[in-house]
Amino acid sequence: MGNKRYKSYSGSLDGIVRPARGRVHQHGRTQIPVQSAGSKSISQPAVNTPPSIPTLTAFGTSSPYANQPRSSSRSLRPKIKRGWSRRRKIVSSVFVVLLIGFAFGGWYGARLVGNLDKVFHGNVFSDVHALVSQTKLKGEDQGRVNILLAGDSADDPHHGGAQLTDSIMVVSIDTKDHTGFMLSIPRDLWVNIPNWSHQKINAANDVTSFSQAGYPKGGMGQLEQIVQTNLGIPIDYYALINYAAFKDAVNAVGGITINIQSSDPRGLFDPNISKADGGPLKLPNGTITLNGQTALDLARARGDPCGCGQYEYGFPQSDYNRTQHQRQMLSALASKAQTAGVIANPIKIDQLFNSFGNNIATDLNLQDVLRFVQITKGMSASSLQPLALANSGQNALLSAYTAPDGEEALIPKAGIDDFGAIQQYYQQLTSDSPVVKEATTVVILNASSATGLAHKEEAALQAKGFNVVGAYDANGQYPNSMIVDLSNNQKPASKQLLQSIFTRNTTTVTSTSASTEANEAASYNANFVVILGQSSVTTTNP
Repeated sequence: MGNKRYKSYSGSLDGIVRPARGRVHQHGRTQIPVQSAGSKSISQPAVNTPPSIPTLTAFGTSSPYANQPRSSSRSLRPKIKRGWSRRRKIVSSVFVVLLIGFAFGGWYGARLVGNLDKVFHGNVFSDVHALVSQTKLKGEDQGRVNILLAGDSADDPHHGGAQLTDSIMVVSIDTKDHTGFMLSIPRDLWVNIPNWSHQKINAANDVTSFSQAGYPKGGMGQLEQIVQTNLGIPIDYYALINYAAFKDAVNAVGGITINIQSSDPRGLFDPNISKADGGPLKLPNGTITLNGQTALDLARARGDPCGCGQYEYGFPQSDYNRTQHQRQMLSALASKAQTAGVIANPIKIDQLFNSFGNNIATDLNLQDVLRFVQITKGMSASSLQPLALANSGQNALLSAYTAPDGEEALIPKAGIDDFGAIQQYYQQLTSDSPVVKEATTVVILNASSATGLAHKEEAALQAKGFNVVGAYDANGQYPNSMIVDLSNNQKPASKQLLQSIFTRNTTTVTSTSASTEANEAASYNANFVVILGQSSVTTTNP
């Protein structure tokens, strides 16, 4: 059949030599004679006859093939070369795969550490120190750590690049009982920014020249100083988060799920979100999953009129609805990041921290973060109580205000720069005292002949957690002291403590029409009115 070749069975494996069988197989210049049954032996001198190859006899075992002709060395080499080549390729491939795997993992690890160091101002030495040492957080000795979070809207086209912090909240953690809350501060709160006169609080971050001992430099230091001084909320650390970080973080964890409960049965609609940003925003009531862009749109939306012929709905309280959604989404993001699907996925972890790398400014370092994780271990994000400074209802702390330039803002209910009620609200949230938690207000009236008695008792009651809103002289002198309860028995702990303080010749009155003294007390706006009669002059209070 011309040059048709036939398969050869000659070769060796692990020292076992096998004879050639069948027809003569052409191998280059050498023909290997094979004796078939019923045929004569055909022989031809081989070129470059190879040395003898050991048979099984050489290993102490007799072989029936010991005297059979051997294949030439040239016929063996291609077979051996191809076999070893395949084995070398397999070993090399496995090595390369392992090398790529280690390099890939090392790259992710290096990038993760790099992003951590970007956020927390670290390096390889500080990272090692953070892992082998422990430190206490600021505020930990007092039992509470407060972190000021602010969302930077510099990338928001609606603000023209201004460094406004349109999302402001305080995350407060009780390090003893592992509880906490998220308190939103409205961006429209009217405050005095030093050297800038009165502005909305979200403009504080634009004060780049701020420098004062005990605070960070720049705008976040200015914001922190205002929150501490005006609102009475101590701040231990801050984090300024670019909106891009929030968007990328939501995408990194695979989206977040929230439950929208708008007062409008249609859900939420805000036409201010441009098409380029995925708008307009339109979401139904109920449980929905948001991707990064939609979550960002919802974080910005507050239902402002757009003048575009469309009407928003689902935002009856404007910025309060927005901060409500921001707290809800932040909690959902933290909860999602704690799930096994994210924690056990190095790619998602890398994406999450990569989103933070260039988009967060903070004065927390890695050692602080590790300690923070330790003291909040076992505490879920959903356990953080969402709170806001109310601007309506019986417990309203704020009221609407129109600035001289016509700008709409919010001021304390008691008036511009009167933050006493807000400071008391924070104390109510964080104190262990039942009196403070009841946020009890007291007026003291001096109905005795002793001068300055009301002011003397004022200091004593304030030291016990009461909010004394006034200390005055009564309309006349009364023989006995009296406690008038105007709270309708809604402050039991406070009532009990007042009774224990004013024990001698003191009567608790619940009806404002029972006496002249009680009628006078009814004219004051407080939970309790303490009337110090003549009997109080000789009374020694505990």
